[in-house]
Amino acid sequence: MSESPDMPIGTPEEPQTHGDAAPTSGPAADIPAANPAEDQPMQETGPSETGVEEVLAESSGEDAAPEVVMDPPSGLVAAEGEDDLFSEPFATIAGIYRYPVKGLSPERLDAVELEAGAYVPGDRLFAIENGPSGFDPAAPVFQPKIKFLMLMRNERLAALQTRYEAETGILVIRHEGEEGVRADLRTPEGRLEVEEFFQRFMRYQLRGAPHLLESPSPDFRFVDTPRGFVSLVNLASCRALGEEIGMPVDPLRFRANLYLQGLEPWEEFDLIGHTISVGNGVKLRVTERIDRCAATNVDPSTGRRDMDIPGTLMRTFGNVDCGVFAEVVSGGVISERDPVRFAG
Repeated sequence: MSESPDMPIGTPEEPQTHGDAAPTSGPAADIPAANPAEDQPMQETGPSETGVEEVLAESSGEDAAPEVVMDPPSGLVAAEGEDDLFSEPFATIAGIYRYPVKGLSPERLDAVELEAGAYVPGDRLFAIENGPSGFDPAAPVFQPKIKFLMLMRNERLAALQTRYEAETGILVIRHEGEEGVRADLRTPEGRLEVEEFFQRFMRYQLRGAPHLLESPSPDFRFVDTPRGFVSLVNLASCRALGEEIGMPVDPLRFRANLYLQGLEPWEEFDLIGHTISVGNGVKLRVTERIDRCAATNVDPSTGRRDMDIPGTLMRTFGNVDCGVFAEVVSGGVISERDPVRFAG
């Protein structure tokens, strides 16, 4: 299950440095980058300094994951002393991302600590309500994404570069290289600043006053499905889709948490029903496919609606699926370059 190491995702043109600047966009080797930060990502375990293309290049060398038979996984043999862990990796983690505010720009992580039964830390913590949605923080339940500002209908959001610092509660929003707002989301004044920014920036697409919502519980996130916890996308599938369209597809169109390198195109669907182990024993149970909407038609670095991803998927493959959901079974720290194996 080899994959050529030519699909960088979200790779900055220059090394990241500390500072107040927000992400800027720029081309990667084959795939457009998705607004990489000039400053270091604010994250749980430290910023990324290694470009994804470096990870992929290294994975194609002597340490590349050996080809193994994926179906059935029982055909693999566990190494001695690893009763619950198959010895041969079939993929590696090429990128880890979170999206603190629903519909806004991603933040790339070097590593993240996952907990059993939980979401990716810092992922989809906030959403911008587009007029009254009926969301009750005292009794949070899943809400359809059409109740919030979102890329499917509000592609203008992709023109914004955002950065959220969990430790301080500061959200910075930049547009066309200029800082539009810097606000402390822990305070009413800071939340109002953000709401006033979107009142101006999205004034022609609002159904009512925008309102910043925050997840009231670790068990709730503003995700597109009540069943999805961690999302995974196969880089080879992105490349195969690009071949059908006739131009490269930026994997960040799919807004996944984990990007996998080393599978054949669409082989991620064979993982459904199985448990995989990432790095030193973090276990994920792969549960279902992810069906895709018109949000994937929007270029994440330009904000232009320039592709028909769901239509191409349906015409070519008979479905609109790309990527899979997984639940965290056993927690721990995962990092870029971590090997991925079958665990049962």
